[in-house]
Amino acid sequence: MSLVDLLETGNVDTFSKARRNMEICNACRYCEGYCAVFPAMERRRLFSSGDLMHLSNLCHNCQGCYHACQYAPPHEYGINIPEVFSTIRVETYKQYAWPNQLSIMFNKGGLIASIAVAVSIGLIIFLCLYFIQNDTFFGIHLNEGAFYKIVPYNIMVLVPSAISIFAILSISISTKRFWNDVNQSNIKIKFSYIKTAIIDVLTLKHLSGGGHGCNDISDKFTQWRRFHHQFTMYGFMLCFASTSVATIYDHFLNLQAPYAYLSIPVLLGTIGGILLSIGSTGLLIIKWKSDPKPQAIKTLGLDYGFLFLLKGVAETGLLLLIFRETSAMGALLAIHLGFVLALFLLLPYSKFVHGIYRFIALIINASETQKDHLNN
Repeated sequence: MSLVDLLETGNVDTFSKARRNMEICNACRYCEGYCAVFPAMERRRLFSSGDLMHLSNLCHNCQGCYHACQYAPPHEYGINIPEVFSTIRVETYKQYAWPNQLSIMFNKGGLIASIAVAVSIGLIIFLCLYFIQNDTFFGIHLNEGAFYKIVPYNIMVLVPSAISIFAILSISISTKRFWNDVNQSNIKIKFSYIKTAIIDVLTLKHLSGGGHGCNDISDKFTQWRRFHHQFTMYGFMLCFASTSVATIYDHFLNLQAPYAYLSIPVLLGTIGGILLSIGSTGLLIIKWKSDPKPQAIKTLGLDYGFLFLLKGVAETGLLLLIFRETSAMGALLAIHLGFVLALFLLLPYSKFVHGIYRFIALIINASETQKDHLNN
């Protein structure tokens, strides 16, 4: 049974609450200029479960509507769009996860991330110390291919490749399931829709709220959450680009890591790691200081767990770069690979998927917006 079928039975309180909130908001329309959610809401008179999943993933959780709403708690209407949409988003992550049995990992995101990191680091260090001598693990290695003296080349290539293939397959199946349920109008994807959605993602346009920013901590608007999201996103993209270039160097140019400090992979990884560290740290602080009322408390572990993994990957990578010519290189390499392994193992069952689902919501929103313009 699909999530839409399940929800249409009327037994899921969160979707009933969201439907009621949308009907009240559609009558009020005070927040129509705050973000893309409210114009999209106004195009609808009835809200199917597919519509609610689309709107919840279109929501960027800037919380501006909560702080502006005259019907927010303690008003008897109890309108709290950010909280109810956050809950729906996690329900979609769980329902569309593949394999379905692993969807339980969304329930304890922070705990599972911590366990995954601990097990991955412990396993890598154990195997290194078991198969190589201590003086090699704690030795100083300066030449090309130094990393492979700690972790053999075949292991360094085959294990990440297998995990990446599984993550891509899992996310692809989840994405297809989600698309089938939220594409209520059966839109045909056009380049113009994708272009608009990409621009929205790269600029994080909808994290600006009504233009002034997000209500991260209080009623005061700031752009800090948007900036730290951009640092995190661009940092991750640069780190991925660094890994991609390093793969080309290794497999096609026969150049083995570690590379020179001014080489393309190292420069991309260094800049990306710094941005990723700043962004994830800033988002953790904002998350910790934010008002808990417009948030779904049970989803916070998922947020903290993913940010913890990103921060760990970035900072252990930077430490490895700094100390790679010392006796600490072996231990730092094992720790860094442990964080990377845990991150990619958990990608399909972490907050990472919100970027995929939000991109789909932005494509659908672009199609609806362009059709509105044509009709007018």
